[in-house]
Amino acid sequence: MRTHDTPHDRPARHRPANAAGIRELTHGECEAMLRRHGFGRLAYALHDRVWIEPISYAYDDGWLVGRTSAGSKLATLAHNPWVAMEIDDVRDTFDWRSVVAYGTFYPLHQRGTPTERRSWEHAVSLVRAVAPDALGPNDPAPFRDVLFHIHVDTMTGRTATPAPAGRRAPPALGHG
Repeated sequence: MRTHDTPHDRPARHRPANAAGIRELTHGECEAMLRRHGFGRLAYALHDRVWIEPISYAYDDGWLVGRTSAGSKLATLAHNPWVAMEIDDVRDTFDWRSVVAYGTFYPLHQRGTPTERRSWEHAVSLVRAVAPDALGPNDPAPFRDVLFHIHVDTMTGRTATPAPAGRRAPPALGHG
């Protein structure tokens, strides 16, 4: 028995002609946005809380690759590896794109099997495409020495476009 509905279960609402257009992004549009950006927010759960942390990344053929530092996040992800990564491109209230990628977090290890070493080396090259001095003697964040990748299991995205010229979109809600 269902106890709640999801946005996809709710009936579509009639949108007035002067409203901003909001639509789902295609899989290709979501991937293009993940490739174009290199910064997002990583969400993961610990007990009864959700943590969200800013993080830089590279996207490579269904994988998000990044680096972090040792700490409680890694201990949490070792036991509960399911994460979400959100990437936004906001130009105005009714002019934005947003992608959420859901997947599984895997730490990478420099030592291990030949496959693990190749994965590590590939991740280093991707991280250095974003931050050329990463993991080297001039690393601007040498404490971020743990590489990881996230297999993107699913992704969703939406975009909003402003109302057509000559028509006003509804006013944005704001703080007093």
